[in-house]
Formats: sequence, C-alpha cells, structure tokens
Amino acid sequence: MEMDTDAGNDVAGRAFDYDLFVIGGGSGGVRASRMSASHGAKVALVELPYHPISSETHGGLGGTCVLRGCVPKKILVYGSGFSHEFQDAKGFGWEIDGEIRFNWKKLIQNKTKEIERLNGVYKRMLVNAGVTLFEGFGRIVDKHTVEVKDVDGQTKTFTTNHILIATGGKAVKLNIPGQELGITSDEGLSLEEFPKKVLIIGGGYIAVEFAGIYSGMGADVHLCYRKSLPLAGFDTEMAEVVARNLEARGIKCHKHTNIVKLESHYLGIKATTDTNEEYHVDQVMFATGREPKTANLNLEGVGVELDEAGAIKVNEYSQTSIPSIWAVGDVTNRINLTPVALMEGTCFAKTVFLKEPTKPDYENVAHAVFCQPPLSSVGLTEDQVKANHGGIRGEFKIFTSSFNPMKNTVSGRQEKTMMKLIVHGATDKVMGAMMCGPDAPEIIQGLAVALKCGATKAQFDATVGIHPTAAEEFVTMRTMTRQIPKGVRDVYLRESRACRTSMSSLSKL
Repeated sequence: MEMDTDAGNDVAGRAFDYDLFVIGGGSGGVRASRMSASHGAKVALVELPYHPISSETHGGLGGTCVLRGCVPKKILVYGSGFSHEFQDAKGFGWEIDGEIRFNWKKLIQNKTKEIERLNGVYKRMLVNAGVTLFEGFGRIVDKHTVEVKDVDGQTKTFTTNHILIATGGKAVKLNIPGQELGITSDEGLSLEEFPKKVLIIGGGYIAVEFAGIYSGMGADVHLCYRKSLPLAGFDTEMAEVVARNLEARGIKCHKHTNIVKLESHYLGIKATTDTNEEYHVDQVMFATGREPKTANLNLEGVGVELDEAGAIKVNEYSQTSIPSIWAVGDVTNRINLTPVALMEGTCFAKTVFLKEPTKPDYENVAHAVFCQPPLSSVGLTEDQVKANHGGIRGEFKIFTSSFNPMKNTVSGRQEKTMMKLIVHGATDKVMGAMMCGPDAPEIIQGLAVALKCGATKAQFDATVGIHPTAAEEFVTMRTMTRQIPKGVRDVYLRESRACRTSMSSLSKL
C-alpha cells in the first residue's frame, strides 16, 4: 500500500470544519492531535467519558497506558515490592517487630487519585494546544465526515480533511463456559476487595506482572499457561530465568495447562482444566491477550481494510486503504507499546501537516516486563537469530553473565541476575541486549541508545564500568558463552514485516 500524498485533494477548495478529526484519546491520539495542532492544523478529538475500567461506553483521556495499563500497574508493582524489601531488610540490620499489614483499599484509592490527576493533565495539554474536545463516541460516516454521539445521546456531524483512528485495544477473555465469572487486567487494577487466592490464565507479560503483584501483597497465586514457559516470544533463556523467579517467590506455575470451564462454588470460583484438574480460588483473571478496538466505527462501511485479527491495515506512513483516513497505535496491531504509539502519532503529524513523509522506525524498540525482578530487552533474541527469518548472514557470538547481586549477598535472597549480549561476528555489532534483575528496564533503556547508534562489542569492552553496579557487567563480559554457527540468519527488523508482527504479538500476550 503506497502513501497517497494527495489525500483530500479530490475535494480541493471545499471548506471543512476541521483539518483533522481524531477518534480516540490515548497516547497515540493525544500525541498526534497536539503535534498536528502545533503544525498549524485545526484539530478535534473525541473520547468516551472517563472511567478506570473501559467499556463500550467509558474510556477517558490517557487511554489504556495511563488509566488502566502501564501507570496504575507500575504503582501496584511498587506497592507489592515492599513485602520483599521488608524481608531483605533483616539482613541489613533492620529488626521489624510486630505485624506488618497491607491496606489494599488505600493503595487503590491512591492509584485512582493519580490516574484521575493524569486524565486531567491530558485534557489540559490538549486544550492548551488548541485542540477541540468532544466527550462521546465517534463514528466515521464517510471519508471526510465524523459523527459524534455525546453522553446525552445527541448526535452531531463534522466534516474534516483527515480522520485519524486511535482507539487502541481491549482485553479479551477466553470463550469458555463461565467466562463472566472472571475479570481482565482492567478490573484487576480496581478490585474493591483484595483476593486471597487468585488464578491467572495466560503466560504473557500481563500475566506474570499481575502474578507478582498479587503474590507480593500476600495472595496465593496460581499461574496457568499453555506452553512450557511463560513469555512466549521473548528470549527462551531469559524466560527460564523469569519462571524460576516466579516460583522462588511462591507463585505456583502450571505449564501446559488449559482452563476450559469456570463455575461458581461455595469456596468461590472453581476452575477446571482440560485434564480435569480443579482450582478453587477467590478470583480468576484472564490475561489472554488484547484485540483492536474497531467495533461500531463503520470502518467496513467506508472501505477501510482490516486484517485477519481485526486490526486496521496501514502502510508505512500509517495511512489506511482510504487516503484521507489514518490509524496509529494498538488498533493497527504493529508493536503494541505506548512509546511506539507516541512515535507513530508524531510521524503522522509530520507526514500530513508538515509535508515531510516520515516512517516510524521499529528497529531496536526496547521492551520491559515488570515482573519481580523485571525483565527487559532490546534488539534480537537468541531465538530470533536461530530462526532463519532473513536479514544479515553470518555467525553470532553469545555472551552471558549470571551472578548474585551484591544486595542479595547480604539479604540472603537466592535470586540471580541474568544478562546477555548478542554480537554479530562479521561486524562486531551488538545486535541484542537483555537483562533479568533489579533495575533492568532502567539499564536496558541506556543500552537501547547504544544499539541504535550501532555500537560494537569492542566499544562495550572499552567502556569503563561504574563500580559496584550490576550494569558494569555489560561492559566486562569478555568470554564468549557460545557461538551460533555460520550460515544461520537473523531476523533483524530492518524491513521485516514478519518480525514486526512477531514483536506485536508478544506485546499482547
């Protein structure tokens, strides 16, 4: 699909109400709106009324990340982490006498207060940028017309030169009997009562993060996933480390396990597997993926093409099959991460309103899983190098380091940090870096810059480390752990649509 640089020119001279009308007020939509307005466009945005839990009638400025994703999740991760800090403090001379109690309701109240504040911040940013806001549901009438249905049920239509769809995605449940008894991550961030026994269905990053959250707060947690390891799509060796850490922290991992039925029970909820095992818990959470939120937008009616997963098909500039209609963020199912949606929104505004065609750059996008301790990676995984998916030929050198962090040597916690570098033999370029251990996302963010700049292993080796830190291990790994034979090809992201799809899928798990 090539970009139509003359989108809208078939109605040259026609007076539109707006230059751009954005449907969806999440990260991508807000960024595109603000940037477009700063480039001189007259912009409007429509978003559903605010609520912490999304539905067909509720959403809010800030979208999934701010209201029911990254931000509230990280707040709960912080909250759950204190239990481990209390345990570790004893080795450092802190004598904690008496009962330590956790108040779930207080944490949820403070979390909700923060996301309400952020919802207001997003509103002020848009208003200050000159964007006109509508609260309600947006629907596309034709390639230059948007209908807005407000909270009172009143509808108005507006004409616009360009339409941008940024409605994001939504959590989905398994289609099994009793699915209504379970919750998704949306509700999991806002439960009124803390569950003492929890079953989490799924093995992706949302599943392992919530397993750590609930376990750290004192719940008995069962984690059920279909494969042999959690975090399918991430580096296998690193996923093995995460699995060991989950179990070491008291989470019961059930591999090769499929939940096929939920039933109300006098003990709470009874979950049954395909091998007739039963779990009796207070709460069941579906962490079984997300799907693009495209219902009722009239996309097919106006000719916008969707893929087999229901995502909006776009070209490299985020333009759909209808030249005046564009889409960014999770609704396109490329790489479903907030910073990627921000990048796509920025590129859209440059392309359309500065007339500077700009493609989002999906090479070396870093990822983080806020399990405990966290996992983070950037670039290639060892599995991708072995997968023969096209790209640069040649041998690859794998460098690894597994060690007991300095803090653990005193606290007594038996939990090793794992680090890994993947180096292309012919060029000496570092093609992948990953870590599972304390502060991993903070460290990998810095290494992402190095990979973006094409740093070599020799340059890593020439860098003087900061001592004593865990991060210095990345510049002191001198001995190769193993080598991937010559002739095996990597899956470098350069122009690989297949790899982008793979990265998108792992971000949904």
